[in-house]
Amino acid sequence: MAMAASTTEGEPMMDINTTPLIDVMLVLLIMFIITIPIQTHAVKLDLPSDQGPSNPPPVDPVKNKVVVSPTGEILWNGSPITRVQLRQYLDITQTMNPIPELHLQPDPQARYVVVDEVLAITKRAQVEKMGFVGNEAYGAAF
Repeated sequence: MAMAASTTEGEPMMDINTTPLIDVMLVLLIMFIITIPIQTHAVKLDLPSDQGPSNPPPVDPVKNKVVVSPTGEILWNGSPITRVQLRQYLDITQTMNPIPELHLQPDPQARYVVVDEVLAITKRAQVEKMGFVGNEAYGAAF
C-alpha cells in the first residue's frame, strides 16, 4: 500500500486494485498468441514441367555403358544424355535385382573435368559394380 497515508475507519481506500487489470491483460495476451497464424517457412519454386522421356529409360539389366566423348558429351548405351539423366539412370540401376554392371569408357581426348563429374555422379549414386573399359586406348594416346 504505497499510497495509503493514513488509514482510518470510514475513509475510502486510495489504492487502485490492479489484480483484475493484470488478469484481463494476461487473458488478452494469451488470446492474441493463440490467434496468430502459424508461420510456415516455404520456398516457392516454379518447377519445370516433365520434359523427360515418356518411355522408360534404356537400362540394361545386365550391363550399362557410359562413354565420355572428346566433345564432353555423355553417352548412355550409345544415346546422349545429360548429367541429371545419368543420375536418374544410375538410381534406377541401383534398385534393380541383381544390380547391373556399369562400364565407364572415357575417350582419351575427353576433358578430365567431364570424366571427374561423371565419377562424382556415380559416387553420389553409390554405384557398387563399376569398371573402366578401353584402357588400352590410353597407351596409344601417350
